[in-house]
Amino acid sequence: MTSVSGPATPPVLFELTAVTEAAARAAYDWIGRGDKEQGDAAAVDAMRAALGALEIDGTIVVGEGEKDEAPGLYNGERVGNPDSPIKLDIAVDPVEGTSYLAKGLTNAMAVIALAPRGAMFDPGPAFYMEKLAVPPAAKGKIDVNWPTAEKLRVLAAALSKKISDLRVFVLEKPRHRTLIEEIHKAGARVSLYPAGDVAGALMAAIPDSGIDALMGTGGTPEGLLSACAIRALGGEFLGRINPQLQTETAAVRKAGIDTVRWYSAAELVRSDEVYFCATGITTGLLFDGVERTAEFDRTQTLMISGATGERQILTSYRRLGRQHPAS
Repeated sequence: MTSVSGPATPPVLFELTAVTEAAARAAYDWIGRGDKEQGDAAAVDAMRAALGALEIDGTIVVGEGEKDEAPGLYNGERVGNPDSPIKLDIAVDPVEGTSYLAKGLTNAMAVIALAPRGAMFDPGPAFYMEKLAVPPAAKGKIDVNWPTAEKLRVLAAALSKKISDLRVFVLEKPRHRTLIEEIHKAGARVSLYPAGDVAGALMAAIPDSGIDALMGTGGTPEGLLSACAIRALGGEFLGRINPQLQTETAAVRKAGIDTVRWYSAAELVRSDEVYFCATGITTGLLFDGVERTAEFDRTQTLMISGATGERQILTSYRRLGRQHPAS
């Protein structure tokens, strides 16, 4: 595998497609079957096997939870070849949007990001994070402590839009009732989704995507994955650890994690040598999901390189029963 430092880094992305495509193809069999645990387990097993085939020494910084709760891809797990000189931090979400998968809805995807060892923020026991994501044109212009209306006013000015034309991605959760009311009162539109805020954050960071911002509290793993991608894209991502459960609050306090401070993407992943890869499981905002014929699986994968700032979508056809060359 090509090193993650130096000018010859982009091939890393093509090798990572083996990892997310394997997870997406494994999860395909569970679309619409109402069992998100089995779908997630299939994707975990496939992703872990594909990672194990890569010539890297990787540590899962953001994964499926602690070792006692997850059989694979748990936080702290080593994957790949421990003797490899390529030392990496890895964030994974084998199925981002497990409820989408179980219900056969849009936006389920398999996601991975990697960076040099020691570059990723370790969220420890923090499950939830409050987030703000906006396009490059608004980077550095919005104070997270401002009221929602002021944030939207400045965002609209930065994007040369009317506030009434802004569309904000928000997870459809009871905790966001006040936020949604504030967005509506300011005159902007809300795009509500029950899950999938990695897609929402990426859409917010990509100019003219149809989504102008992401606001609200979602999963911390999804926040770290989004930060990796948005750092590479040049957009703005800000995150604050925001516990939602009493047990989580106690664990975060015990770990000494600051719940007031907002972290920038550059603090959540402290390197430009970051790589992000996501494959659609079900068709969504960013790309198509897995399509299966009698002979082939067709997949679409978004690849983003922090080394070059480039992004591309790769469409692949894998003959059924044949492994990816890198797996």
